Amino acid sequence: MAKKYILLGKLSIAPDLLDFVNNELLPGTNITVENFWGGLDKCVHELAPKNKKLLEVRKNLQKKIDDWHKEKKGEKININKYSNFLEEIGYLKKKGEEFKIETENVDKEISKIAGPQLVVPVMNARYSLNAANARWGSLYNALYGTDVIPETDGAERGKKYNYIRGEKVIKYAREFLDAYVPLSKGSWKDISEIPKVENNQLNLKLKNPKQFVGYSKKSNILSSLLLINNNLHIDIMFDPSHTRGGLKDKAKIYDIILESAITTIVDHEDSVAAVDAKDKIHGYRNWLGLMKGDLKYEGKKNTGNKPFSFTRKLNPDREYISSKGKKIKLPGRALMLNRNVGHLMTNSSILLQDKSEIPEGIMDAFITTAAAIHDFKSKRNSRTNSFYIVKPKMHGPDEVAFTNLIFEKVEEILNLKKYTIKIGIMDEERRTTVNLKECIRTVKNRVVFINTGFLDRTGDEMHTSMEAGPMIKKGDMKSSKWIAAYENNNVDVGLACGFSGIAQIGKGMWAAPDKMADMMSQKITHPKSGANCAWVPSPTAATLHALHYHQVDIFSKQKELKNRTPAKLSDILKIPIANRPNWSVEEIVKELENNAQGILGYVVRWIDQGVGCSKVPDINNVGLMEDRATLRISSQHISNWLHHGICKKEQVLETMKKMANIVDKQNIKDPDLKGYDSYKRMSDDFDKSIAFKAACELIFDGREQPSGYTEPILHRKRLEKKSSL
Repeated sequence: MAKKYILLGKLSIAPDLLDFVNNELLPGTNITVENFWGGLDKCVHELAPKNKKLLEVRKNLQKKIDDWHKEKKGEKININKYSNFLEEIGYLKKKGEEFKIETENVDKEISKIAGPQLVVPVMNARYSLNAANARWGSLYNALYGTDVIPETDGAERGKKYNYIRGEKVIKYAREFLDAYVPLSKGSWKDISEIPKVENNQLNLKLKNPKQFVGYSKKSNILSSLLLINNNLHIDIMFDPSHTRGGLKDKAKIYDIILESAITTIVDHEDSVAAVDAKDKIHGYRNWLGLMKGDLKYEGKKNTGNKPFSFTRKLNPDREYISSKGKKIKLPGRALMLNRNVGHLMTNSSILLQDKSEIPEGIMDAFITTAAAIHDFKSKRNSRTNSFYIVKPKMHGPDEVAFTNLIFEKVEEILNLKKYTIKIGIMDEERRTTVNLKECIRTVKNRVVFINTGFLDRTGDEMHTSMEAGPMIKKGDMKSSKWIAAYENNNVDVGLACGFSGIAQIGKGMWAAPDKMADMMSQKITHPKSGANCAWVPSPTAATLHALHYHQVDIFSKQKELKNRTPAKLSDILKIPIANRPNWSVEEIVKELENNAQGILGYVVRWIDQGVGCSKVPDINNVGLMEDRATLRISSQHISNWLHHGICKKEQVLETMKKMANIVDKQNIKDPDLKGYDSYKRMSDDFDKSIAFKAACELIFDGREQPSGYTEPILHRKRLEKKSSL
């Protein structure tokens, strides 16, 4: 049955979207309905052909690269010849003269404060609110509730408060204070009473008195002592009557609250399953609520046998008396950025004059920006009246320049000052990596962010070089030469372009939210690499990762790294193929099973449940926060091995069926999927399982998918599933 649309100018608009924009989004923005829709109409009909042409360039370049590798089959790749070829076809751009970015009106959370960055799906209001509120987090809770404190020597986690574990938490926290806000004499471990602040003077002598920022009092007794290190605040909470499970602290400290998730990316892209107008409105409405400040989530929890209701809403700002006796406020929420979708996808929410679907990224830009205007009055999010859009999956400078053009049009139509919209460049496509400097040049007045993403970037690496040969095993990618060069290049180029003190240089996600001890030992590499933000999967992870930014002075580290030898283009271009593949049958089977299980575990939730991001058990039952990037790398890897004869289609299909059984068993036990009532087993009927068929299609048609992206198949199959419900 044909969908109903309302014709407005040359646009055919889904009624629900029209209603949302006219009656929820625009009121209070001073943007008239006529100006919004008329501007969008004119803009999208001008830009849609340009968008399409850029996608054709991707396709044509890929064909030329495929043909080149086919011609050189059996030959060792000569990097110089390969580089010259890429330059000849326009894949590699010549570097221009040196320059520095000129972005202005950047919030200090991006320019001056280094710290964790949360990424959260916009479709989940509860998660979005938790992420925004993760600006501040309890160090005691983060330590007590995770494996950072080992469950040894009687320190096990359980239903009742464990005093032994509590003492270890206190010890860890005191050692943290001694390390980063030390006393002039003695140790925080020796404090046996609540400190005093009289005439705004702290009687506790700090080694660096400038670390004392402010305080709060209750009944004339110090209740909060605010300190700072590396631009990150530490709030030590005192209460003579407060205990944790009956455990009393001799210093009357009942918690240490750390400034944690400094920024949060609210995501409309890889972590959501938004395939139609209903889905898009849901995401837009949540974002609008965040910008208005009125988003709420009503939920229920069961603690023991006592169910209770709770409400989530945005936290207020935090108030203190400064060390100079003046009232001060600190933001209670993370600075929120918005990740729009890339240039590839279209959406049926709006049809153009020729009845083609609107480029989804253009629609996102207009609607998410209009929502941000509500914040410009309250300044709850941006104090500089800037709006930050993280733009994913751009291929090279021309596509970044096109995004800049979109933003210029949006600013013009919505009557915003030029460069109000800032851009974050996701360095996750090969053509962007090798041309990163020129990508940045096209947006030098609005860029605030670059980062690396191992999974998407590897997926593109494999797709781009599909014809070069069989790829090395997925687990070996992280130690390959091109990865190290790619990660370093992102930092090198960012620093050379003047990012330090203005914009973020970011690093990727820690995917295992239950393995915080491992995160604490490994993720320190991100600030040490010069990154002033790095992605975390949860508020708890943000609080723990914040400890790394106390340990490393990022801006000093960036000054040091400016002097190193930049990463070489020849290393970035080194294709990770196995020149002499000699894997055993067992190794091949293991690789296929690992990839297949990861694909199915994610796809079945995406197609059947409409869940774009969740903690999905891997083949070893370790919960990993997965989004579409995982799917891209795994499906492209199997496609590559199939193409080069490392495995056969029959073997892959059999592996998929075997892993579907395992995924079914894992999901049946998942309380979030509510057992059999919600979850439909793939293995009951493979031919009727839309999710199983989608997963197989991603592999067997992987070579034909544009840039190896998974969205076209996922969206089509999700719509099929929704129509069957």
